Amino acid sequence: MTPPLDIHTVTSRTVSHSWDPNNLSTSPTATFNSPPSSWGGALAHRGAPKQLKPFNTQDIKILLLENVNTTGQDILRGQGYQVEALKTSLPEDQLIVKIRDVHVIGIRSKTKLNQRVLKEAKNLLVVGCFCIGTNQVDLEYAARHGIAVFNSPFANSRSVAELVVAEIIALARQLGDRSSEMHRGTWNKVSAKCWEIRGKTLGIVGYGHIGSQLSVLAEAMGMNVIYYDVVTLMALGTCRQVPTLDNLLEEADFVTLHVPDLPETRGMISTTQFEQMKHGSYLINASRGTVVDIPALVKAMRSGKVAGAALDVYPNEPDANGDYFTNNLINWVEDLRSLNNIILTPHIGGSTEEAQRAIGIEVADALVRYINQGITLGSVNLPEAQLRSLTLDEPNHARVIYIHRNVPGVLRKVNEILGGHNVDKQISDSKGDVAYLMADISNVRYEEIKEFTENLEALSSCIMTRVLY
Repeated sequence: MTPPLDIHTVTSRTVSHSWDPNNLSTSPTATFNSPPSSWGGALAHRGAPKQLKPFNTQDIKILLLENVNTTGQDILRGQGYQVEALKTSLPEDQLIVKIRDVHVIGIRSKTKLNQRVLKEAKNLLVVGCFCIGTNQVDLEYAARHGIAVFNSPFANSRSVAELVVAEIIALARQLGDRSSEMHRGTWNKVSAKCWEIRGKTLGIVGYGHIGSQLSVLAEAMGMNVIYYDVVTLMALGTCRQVPTLDNLLEEADFVTLHVPDLPETRGMISTTQFEQMKHGSYLINASRGTVVDIPALVKAMRSGKVAGAALDVYPNEPDANGDYFTNNLINWVEDLRSLNNIILTPHIGGSTEEAQRAIGIEVADALVRYINQGITLGSVNLPEAQLRSLTLDEPNHARVIYIHRNVPGVLRKVNEILGGHNVDKQISDSKGDVAYLMADISNVRYEEIKEFTENLEALSSCIMTRVLY
């Protein structure tokens, strides 16, 4: 197999680089020659994709935290990158020490990449969130410093939907209480306030990928399904959208929440909303811990207004497994644990083998595309941009990636710098204050790459410049 071509990364931050040709594993001339064909002729390569690489692949350092699934690890190691994988998150001071040398960091929900941490990440190119959410990352700071962030927003949708179905049945039959009693040696065979879910109404707040899958499963089990969302969405099956949250709360026997953590969703289920719910109804939250006012839930359950609840997420969550779910975490935990017919799970909605494998593949593939080709499709904080892959019959091409502040006149200055070269294709897009430009240049020599890269870096608008070839 032909070894990968070398590539350099240049940035207006402090990503270390050198234009010393001795750093290349081949001479500049050899770098731009088409690799030899194992099929006996140049025509065999025509149209075949050319693998872009950021620099010697073994120089790419990746840190994976929180036991990222081995599917993702294998994809990254298969590229030849240096991968260090840890099973836990790190305290902030240790994380700062580790992150200084890495180009890529992969995290899940417990690691917090705030401004203090990212400020020390001088070589960091990209963050992979091997989970749904990205609220653990300071996305704005990352964008302003040219650090792309990717996640996997949909890969665990089925796992969460199935968990909610299980919780609906468990709450309706008080299975948690009966199981706990049996473990304590108590036989308590009762049918009072135990229900079938057939014919009951499920109210889904947030009809996205999880909510819509859940509606199909619930209908298959004989439930009537209604949903509320801030936008008008086409219903699946026979479920229907209601115009307001109040309408949903008044009609639903079971209320399940599937909304993001936004200012308008924090505390959206509190005392007023519990008062609007049916007497003896049930609440399930597998979205974000900030959505439900927990003390108000405790009060509603003690009064009998809410007959049962299932919580998988909490406003504060421990950083590691252990005996941490106590009042030392937050002062209402003991009250929550004392309630009857409440299912408390440790943020396991997406914790299935299938979901974690899918997340590992999706995020790792996105990281490889960004590192090797500069493609930002799926990035949550940078503009989404893609150019078609270079081919092996385009050996003397270089791809320039210019991340810059979105101010007037930048494209004119960039095109003046690149104007003396044959720019085959170019794309530019902006997102807020940050813009992302990709350009493929043909028939370019090593010395010319050094010159136009230094000129791009000298522009006052520059956040980061990368060259892939």
